Amino acid sequence: MTLAERARFGIAGPHIFPDGIVDTNFIKTFVGRAELAGYASLWTQERVTGSPTALDPTTFLSYVAGQTERIRLGISVFVLPRHNPIHMAKQMASLDNLSGGRLTFGVGLGANARDLAQYSVSSERRVKRFTEQVSIIKSLWTESPTSFHGAFYDIESANIEPKPLQKPHPPIWFGGHVESALTRAIRLADGWTGAGSAAREAFESQVAFIQEQLDSEGRARESFPISKRVYLAIDDDESRALRRLRDWFAYYYGSADLANKVGIWGTTERVLDTVERWTDLGVSEFILNPVFDLEDHLEKLADAVGLS
Repeated sequence: MTLAERARFGIAGPHIFPDGIVDTNFIKTFVGRAELAGYASLWTQERVTGSPTALDPTTFLSYVAGQTERIRLGISVFVLPRHNPIHMAKQMASLDNLSGGRLTFGVGLGANARDLAQYSVSSERRVKRFTEQVSIIKSLWTESPTSFHGAFYDIESANIEPKPLQKPHPPIWFGGHVESALTRAIRLADGWTGAGSAAREAFESQVAFIQEQLDSEGRARESFPISKRVYLAIDDDESRALRRLRDWFAYYYGSADLANKVGIWGTTERVLDTVERWTDLGVSEFILNPVFDLEDHLEKLADAVGLS
């Protein structure tokens, strides 16, 4: 049995441009090849400020929706407290319609609470704000009209149209890594995604914790997707692969050393060893995220995992 018969494989879309030039022709070519190669999904992530040249996720996926027909489109993840939930519900419902019902909506609290000040949002009780936002988005997607009265939001008889194509709504996947965040994901979300910047060993314990919680609640593990963004670099010269991976982490995260803690590098076989181990642990979808030679990685990975 191939890996593609045991798990779903998505790939990160080209929304980051280290040379500072946004190449729409490359985006179009890449996403077309990803769909043709049989990838299940194509992903982006949110990076608003900072030096990396990175496209806005909503705008990027709206463009990609018009270049593709079948591949699912995902955000992993929006830092939800930065956003107004009514605007977010409207934008994502529109994107689900424009893509023909292919959206997976990923959200998280964000790693840096201090970051919220520049969005004129208080960091106090941000978990409460986050859970209210999720509730409002779900209600706006499924009810006409909806009302909500909470600690942060007061909404009376609001309605958005069009509603999402997917019913009851697009799947909502939470990010997060501490136990309280994982428990919250099981309680409120449709799936969980492990951040690419999370340490490899920590991720494995997080998967085990989620599965234990699902078992204790009598829920089938198959009912709750577990996914993982995997930063990787394939090269038979392992030292060169690590060097290029570290260069990219220095550019995007400002920390070359983070690559050693979270990435996978080396030969195709070495990379697949880790992917196969995580599949055995129960990961149901991978967001494969090469950081250089993107088209070459796209084809090598599709062949290696057995995509049709």
